[in-house]
Amino acid sequence: MKYKAVIFDLDGTLVNSIRDIADAMNKVLKARNYNTYTYEVYKTFVGSGLKKLVIRALPSEHPKAEDVEACVVEMMQIYADNCTNKTAPYDGVIDLLEELKKLPLKVSILSNKEDSLTKKVASAVLPNIFAPVLGLKEEALKKPNPKVALQLSEGLGINPEEIIYVGDSDVDMQLAKNAGFLPVGVSWGFRSKEELIKNGAARILNTPSDLLTLL
Repeated sequence: MKYKAVIFDLDGTLVNSIRDIADAMNKVLKARNYNTYTYEVYKTFVGSGLKKLVIRALPSEHPKAEDVEACVVEMMQIYADNCTNKTAPYDGVIDLLEELKKLPLKVSILSNKEDSLTKKVASAVLPNIFAPVLGLKEEALKKPNPKVALQLSEGLGINPEEIIYVGDSDVDMQLAKNAGFLPVGVSWGFRSKEELIKNGAARILNTPSDLLTLL
């Protein structure tokens, strides 16, 4: 096999989590009498970590730092308690993961969702085949910064050019390019095919099983 590892993004790639994310953020906004947003709008807000989500959702173009931080803390608390209420794997994802288990392949998750929440969601709704499951621990290291991805590659003992990175957003494709992984986009996620291609996707998966043809 040309590729020895597949690293997945989580939200919008393996699981549809947009309703739980939106419900939690809208609760924070409602408490402050701010406008709330639809699930479709939240698809354009996510992908760059919780802090960026909060900044995008707040009404001011340049919100005060203390308002952002207060909302981040509140959002974390609400979302942590409700992050698996409506979140589920996309159709075909579980079947794909079961097939990947049969292959001599390392399978991991690297997400911009906060680390403990990434682990909580993955363990609750996905099979236990990922090693490791990594979320965001430090704002400066979020995707598309390749530092954590390259540390992961080294930890797995696999060269970057032997790794496929699968994601649904511009940030994911940029991360893959920056790390020297094969950038593979999914058409069922939170962003459009056009955005993925524009940001360097080498392949687009229309169904999860399409990944098997790359392997």
